Amino acid sequence: MKTQYKASANRHWKKLDKLSKSASTDTIENYFLKDTERVSKYSIALKELYVDFSKNLISDEIFRELNYLAATSPLLERRDSMFKGELINLSECRSVLHTALRDPAFQDKNISEQIATQLDKVTKIAGQVRSGEWIGSQGQIINNIVNIGIGGSDIGPKMACEALKEFAHPRLKLYFISNLDDEPIRSLLNRLDPRSTLFVISSKTFTTQETIINTQVAVDWIEEKLGITDPLNSPHFVAITASPKLAIKHGVAPDQILEFWEWVGGRFSLWSSAGFAICLCIGPDNFRRFLAGAKKADEHFQHTPLKENLPVQLALISIWYNNFLHVQSNAIVPYCERLSHLPSFLQQLEMESNGKRVDIDGLPIDYDSASVTWGQTGTNAQHAFFQMLHQGTCYVPVDFIGIAKDSLSEAKQHRMLLANMLAQGAALMSGSHHDDSFRDYPGNRPSTTFILDELTPETLGLFISVHEHRVFCEGAIWNINSFDQWGVELGKQLTLELLEKGVTPTFDASTSSLFKRLNTTVD
Repeated sequence: MKTQYKASANRHWKKLDKLSKSASTDTIENYFLKDTERVSKYSIALKELYVDFSKNLISDEIFRELNYLAATSPLLERRDSMFKGELINLSECRSVLHTALRDPAFQDKNISEQIATQLDKVTKIAGQVRSGEWIGSQGQIINNIVNIGIGGSDIGPKMACEALKEFAHPRLKLYFISNLDDEPIRSLLNRLDPRSTLFVISSKTFTTQETIINTQVAVDWIEEKLGITDPLNSPHFVAITASPKLAIKHGVAPDQILEFWEWVGGRFSLWSSAGFAICLCIGPDNFRRFLAGAKKADEHFQHTPLKENLPVQLALISIWYNNFLHVQSNAIVPYCERLSHLPSFLQQLEMESNGKRVDIDGLPIDYDSASVTWGQTGTNAQHAFFQMLHQGTCYVPVDFIGIAKDSLSEAKQHRMLLANMLAQGAALMSGSHHDDSFRDYPGNRPSTTFILDELTPETLGLFISVHEHRVFCEGAIWNINSFDQWGVELGKQLTLELLEKGVTPTFDASTSSLFKRLNTTVD
């Protein structure tokens, strides 16, 4: 299936390219001076989420052309295809159905029933663990949960559990192990009681190198400490996978396997059984609220006109900076310490989805794709990299995220936190001119501010879903496949070759030299 679409050939793309030349002489402050209604025009309220994108270097004319670009791209057609369950991940011949995971009324009854069955199983086991009904092999209730996974099996669940720890079960302690470096898991196991520990093994293929190796460490530990000869078949292990037969082959009891499907991408999998750790943390009812929040964003994205459609507008802002102002960096700064893992989550979502160099037909693109996405929580970020944001030569748009009402924070200190966030956005835009060049702030630095009424399962689900759709919109306008990740495969292949064969003539001189140095014992 050839799409016959090239973004850079779109006449609105060409018009935006021309407009970008004059935009470099504009200032955001001037836009406000010329238009007293700018804030209302460039902000969107979606349920418990309010987004102000008025502090961006985008004029009314640019805004119109960006929306024309979206309307004349494959975006709308591809959006409808995704929600219908059609094949849009063409390189892997798969549907993209993470949205069905939060849609009880999904049109394909067979898929809907499969989802409901697994969700019921997830919530049942989570409920048993939380209530103390699920016990270890020696009769102890479970107090420690260790999630072993990497990528989407780690980043999303870890982010959500930390963000929603206000709703966590007071008895359960959750830990996340991902890296092949074995120090973290061995250090953790030294502190845990094996009798009250449950391992959650999360791997879509059940072949992921890091996960299988770390699982073996856990298996050996349970076997040694508890004398169990078949640990994976014990109540100390639950597996989450799209390859249940392989999990059974490894020895996991079938009734301790939670399934998801090939049509769920790893970075979109926290809504599925891969979000089991989230359900354990916040409980079945709150997990369903998490799904319901995401569903609100799905409905908004599906049914709202482009100009009022939040994911579309966020994608267009990103495309404006990336492709027309050639700014390929975006900072994520949440003013809430519980959102400390959010920058990493959005980094994976953006860069693994859209870090592509060919279009959906496999043809090279002649424009930039994913931005480098990075960040840290405020106010820590202010003492780390805000010097560069204010006075550096790099021009970096910033996404500020604030929580209006935080029941875990003391009111006075929370006001101080939010005042810092607002002050940074104002300072970036307006600057401050000084005769001493060292003290001069040029200003005209853009930002977008996201405000959640509260940080709850529902609002977090809403926020994440908005960003999933933002990334989808970018990919559709660029005409790339946001749902594969072939770029991770070559490194895996070469790792296996080095481990099995050592350096071969296919490796370059530098890699060969480094391999020999690392494998030479120095007395």
